[in-house]
Amino acid sequence: MNVVESRFKMLMKQALLRGGIPLIIMVGISFILYLQGKDADAKGTFFASLIAFFVGAATIIYNIDHWSLTKQSGVHFLIMLVTVYPILLVSGWFNIASLLDALKVFLVFISVGVVIWLVMATLARIFSW
Repeated sequence: MNVVESRFKMLMKQALLRGGIPLIIMVGISFILYLQGKDADAKGTFFASLIAFFVGAATIIYNIDHWSLTKQSGVHFLIMLVTVYPILLVSGWFNIASLLDALKVFLVFISVGVVIWLVMATLARIFSW
């Protein structure tokens, strides 16, 4: 196995851990809520678990040292766009009756993403991550 394959396997293991641990915990909570008859809470927790999985797993992008921050951020954004945004659309958290409604959700998605990115970039500079 060469160095690139080894690094890739290590990153995939990290992605599964970073995303999988919250997924398992939150799916368990969702199942318990479902058994208690709290269907709406179970559904919301399940969708949140999917988002937590993809967000957590995608953080490995920032461990690819030979990529610029711009490239890391762009790839991370694209991953979030094809995973988290559709989950938001089907979760039932937003009323989606038209393309305009989907655009409004997209604007929320972008706004929250920018705020989180700015906070994390600031913390990374403060703590030298």
